[in-house]
Amino acid sequence: MNGPLLSVDVAALAPAGSYLALRVGFAFPLEEVNRLPPEWVDHYTAKGLMLADPAMRWIYANTGAIRWSEIALDDPLQVLAQARSFGLRYGLAVSLHDDTPLGQRSFGLFARADREFDDSEVALLTLYLTRRHEERMPPSNLTAAELEALRMVKDGQRVKQIAHELGVSEGAVKQRLKNAKRKLNAATSAQAATMATEFGLI
Repeated sequence: MNGPLLSVDVAALAPAGSYLALRVGFAFPLEEVNRLPPEWVDHYTAKGLMLADPAMRWIYANTGAIRWSEIALDDPLQVLAQARSFGLRYGLAVSLHDDTPLGQRSFGLFARADREFDDSEVALLTLYLTRRHEERMPPSNLTAAELEALRMVKDGQRVKQIAHELGVSEGAVKQRLKNAKRKLNAATSAQAATMATEFGLI
C-alpha cells in the first residue's frame, strides 16, 4: 500500500485525538500510540470505563469501521456521553483481525469535536490502520533452528554456550542468528530475540 497512505495526517483527520493498538496479543499490543487528551485518559482509567465502553466492546466483537454514533450497543455508564464532555464528540472505531495462528487484532479510535467522519476519511483511516497492522506482522519464515537460537539468546546464553548445548559449531549458530536478524530486520541478536518474543514466536 502506498500513494495517499504515505501522507496520511492522523492528527489532521482526528484533531480531537486518536488511539492505536497494533498487534494485540493475549493482553498487550505490540505497539501503542495514544494521542487522546490526557484528561480523558486519566478520567477513563480512574473510572475503569474500558469494559463498559461500547466502542471497545464493538472492536473486540467485530472487524471493519463504524462511527461511534452508529454503535448499537448498550452504554449504561454513558461512556460516549462522558467522552463528548472531553471534546471527543464524534468518533470512529476501526478493528482488524487476521487469520494467522496468533490471531492478532489491531484497532484504532479516532475523534473529532466538530463533525462526523465522512466516508472518505473512514476509508483513509481504515487503510492507514491496515497498513500499520500489516507492517507489524511477524515473519513466518524463521526456521525452528533460528527460533531455538533466539530463545537461547533471550535466556542470556552466548554463542559459545549455544553451540556447545546444541552440538553445532559456533559458525552455525552465528549463521542462524544472522538469518534471524535479517528476517526480523533487527540490528543485533538481542534485538532479534526481543522482537521474536514480542511477536509471540518464542
